[in-house]
Amino acid sequence: MSLAEKPGRPNQKQRTRKDLLDAAARLMKQGRKAGLEEIAEEALVSRATAYRYFPSVEALLLEAALHVALPTPAELFADGPPADPVARLDRVEAAMHEMMAANEAPLRMMLANTLQAGLKGDAAPDLPARQNRRTPLIEAALAPARGEFDPKALELLGPALALIIGTEAMVVFKDVLRLDDRQSRKVTRWAIRALVAAARAS
Repeated sequence: MSLAEKPGRPNQKQRTRKDLLDAAARLMKQGRKAGLEEIAEEALVSRATAYRYFPSVEALLLEAALHVALPTPAELFADGPPADPVARLDRVEAAMHEMMAANEAPLRMMLANTLQAGLKGDAAPDLPARQNRRTPLIEAALAPARGEFDPKALELLGPALALIIGTEAMVVFKDVLRLDDRQSRKVTRWAIRALVAAARAS
């Protein structure tokens, strides 16, 4: 089962959230400064539904800009790189790093908005607070080598990799550990290899 998608309603809600982001991104590419109602119409959902997922059009547009800054799995692996999971995960890490380096301020703002909504109790407990963009990339990286891993180990590997690839890891490296980009990426790549080796060993 995909780590990014679970059966039933949670999966549907994740898709609805993604539909809103995709719709906002399409309108932005057309050069239109759309309101929440227009974005909801483009996504084929009601305005009330859009407000359930995003507290304001500003929050939606902020995340939509980040949504298109990262390549999709199909785009990232379009040229058919080697099946080696480490090589493919290195490509995911590089894509995430490039996106984060170009969008650090809005990524921090999005993270702050999510944390603030949680503290205020504004976040709907039945809705996804964030769009999971890293897991589809990680799963695509591991897909050609799934047979190399025990299924239970693979279930642990994906989430473990998600902990070290993403905005939260960037914040820890920069703010807590005070590491520069070169050091941070060295640690991340080492951790990727260590996690893959551990999963293979099990």
